[in-house]
Amino acid sequence: MTVTAGGAILHAPTAQAATTSDAAITSATTVQTITTSSKSAKTAKAVKTARSAKARKVARQQAKAHRAVAVAKNQIGDPYRYGGTGPGSFDCSGLVQYAWKKAGVRLPRVASSQFARTRTKVSWKKLKPGDLMFFSGLGHVGMYVGKGKMIHSPRTGERVRIDKLSGWRKSSFVGAVRPGM
Repeated sequence: MTVTAGGAILHAPTAQAATTSDAAITSATTVQTITTSSKSAKTAKAVKTARSAKARKVARQQAKAHRAVAVAKNQIGDPYRYGGTGPGSFDCSGLVQYAWKKAGVRLPRVASSQFARTRTKVSWKKLKPGDLMFFSGLGHVGMYVGKGKMIHSPRTGERVRIDKLSGWRKSSFVGAVRPGM
């Protein structure tokens, strides 16, 4: 049997094969489209899941930071004591260690280790409440409380207090970290 297809003369077995291969190509294209859109949907879902996981992590850190700031503020008026880790008296690194410990985050004891071992570094412009700010070659640490202020235990003879971040503080600023990330 001979079949005419677009001006070409084909014998029946060839015509059937051409029709069958056209159907197979259409079917394969449909499967590929479904697979591609399925992969796109899975990728979009994975991205959305990753974003929501990151958002939850950030929210947990902010809640802990809020708690740490509240604990530190409750220590206002406590005297400075070299090596003091509270309760009742603190040195600078002891204060922030104590506050973050109450918020569920473990920090090293001394300021230089607190800076070195906390992974998330933060610039002056990106400070958020709870961030630890380091000054004077890592010799002093305080906790940012927002609105251009920090809480710290300054030195012998002084008490835990909140100070504005002055020009001198900015000039002696070494860096900041965000615990709990």
